[in-house]
Amino acid sequence: WGDWALYTASPLRSGLTSPGFNTLPEFEKPMNGFEGLIGDQPPLGLWDPAGFTKDGNVENFKRRRTVEIKHGRVAMFATIGYIVPEYFKFPGDLSPSMGIKFADVPNGLGAISKVPVYGWAQIAAFIGFLELSYNKSYGEPGNYGKGFLGLGSLGLSASVDDPKVRSKKLAAELANGRLAMMAIIGMVFQDGLTGRAWGDWALYT
Repeated sequence: WGDWALYTASPLRSGLTSPGFNTLPEFEKPMNGFEGLIGDQPPLGLWDPAGFTKDGNVENFKRRRTVEIKHGRVAMFATIGYIVPEYFKFPGDLSPSMGIKFADVPNGLGAISKVPVYGWAQIAAFIGFLELSYNKSYGEPGNYGKGFLGLGSLGLSASVDDPKVRSKKLAAELANGRLAMMAIIGMVFQDGLTGRAWGDWALYT
């Protein structure tokens, strides 16, 4: 059955690797056509564990990227909206007819029941105006022709002409938006459990 102790000339004992093995290329994940775009971040690159890009549909990819950017922007505003009222609130009345001052509105989820119905209606109407009338897509995901930070809405020239700088800022926006989406989920979760976004766990009895 082969006494390998006698086979001292075996290449398996030489400590050398097979020349044929050394010439094989390293395995590379097959490209699906969406790698290398803004939003790919090291070390993961294009991270798509759910396989949304497997179909190779460009229009579906653009729609999902547009939704991701929009949700990221909303989440960044929401995160700031949770933090700022801890340190500053507008003076004066939120609803003079109902005698509600800005200072009377608690932070976080507690504000939902304090803001008057007409206040929420105004917010919904403003969002509808932006979505249905004001923001017009320019073909590129997330681009509504308003320039950097939307300053074009104020009549200011806010375009970024340098391609490298523009790509860097767009990548930063995506990264910050993704982080903000995780942050606001954590804030809302802790607020729901403890009554405060900053999580005083002593209150969670």
